[in-house]
Amino acid sequence: METMKLERRKRIIKLAVWTWSWVATLAIATFGPQFIWDDHIFLTTFAIIVNLVNGILMILANRDLFNHFDEFERKIHLEAMALTLGLSVVAGLTYSLLDTTNLISGDAEISFVVMFIGITYLVSVIVNLRRFQ
Repeated sequence: METMKLERRKRIIKLAVWTWSWVATLAIATFGPQFIWDDHIFLTTFAIIVNLVNGILMILANRDLFNHFDEFERKIHLEAMALTLGLSVVAGLTYSLLDTTNLISGDAEISFVVMFIGITYLVSVIVNLRRFQ
């Protein structure tokens, strides 16, 4: 039992490291061209590729953690992911449509969709935990 907890903790830490690494490389790729290297095309391309690789490694770490969940945890997260995917596609496309038809004054920003995804997933996991207990 103790080894399972240590193994789980190790996978969670691995996922956290890759997630924060991805966030850091995203920030560098986003703000580097403007504030650090003055729109140098090679450095910008390199930063984006590094961010992409970090993102892929983050996804693999997430998959590794999920593969070690028990059936109950998998069910909770699978249902949360299904709901999040569906709501995000519908809400994201609706948001984009509001922008393209000029029914909203500003531009549709991907950051709002990303926040919506995160909040939806978090709420879905909490609701599923309560529902299945």
